[in-house]
Amino acid sequence: MWFYKAVYLALGVDKEGRREILGLKVDHNESFKSWSAFFQHLISRGLQSPKLVVSDAHEGLKKAIQQDFVGTSWQRCNVHFKRNIVEAFPKKDNQEAISLLKSIFAAEDMDTVRNLKGLFFEKYEGNSKYQKALGILDEGFEDSIQYINFPIAHRKSIRSTNGVERLNEEIRRRERVIRIFPNTQSAFRLIGAVLISYVDGNKYWNKRLFTDKKS
Repeated sequence: MWFYKAVYLALGVDKEGRREILGLKVDHNESFKSWSAFFQHLISRGLQSPKLVVSDAHEGLKKAIQQDFVGTSWQRCNVHFKRNIVEAFPKKDNQEAISLLKSIFAAEDMDTVRNLKGLFFEKYEGNSKYQKALGILDEGFEDSIQYINFPIAHRKSIRSTNGVERLNEEIRRRERVIRIFPNTQSAFRLIGAVLISYVDGNKYWNKRLFTDKKS
């Protein structure tokens, strides 16, 4: 019998824009309880409430952020958010809408972003084919533009979860070779080795890595 596990991975960006792996945990599933336990583990190792947490819109994760990191802003992954909106567009003749949507999030100041959003609504609010997309945009808009409150030089690293996704892809590539792990500790060791190798081979990453007291 096979049992699937969830891997929790946290990356950080400091005020100089340098990236760093903060923590790794292998747990039974993805849930509010598991995310909160992971955050408490990071806090026990000295992590203070970050200024911003970037993630997808998993409800348990959002709830854990609100509970464990008081005063921290949440940035919804910009890439996933735009994808969700585009998927709600009509399948034909949508290139202009896609271009206008991209222009909203390409703006570099909050006033321009909000003005472009308003123009997007003015153009499509009378079109029944775009009502679902407009609802998604309106509901998640503020959570998707929190990165604009930070320096321009940092925004590429904090507007989406692309950095984590690249690491996840490398982990999955190695995991497919092993296929089945005999226990949680063996999975933790392999994933940890992948992360160390990735960081050591990438000059843009800091060299201080995570430790797991229970490993």
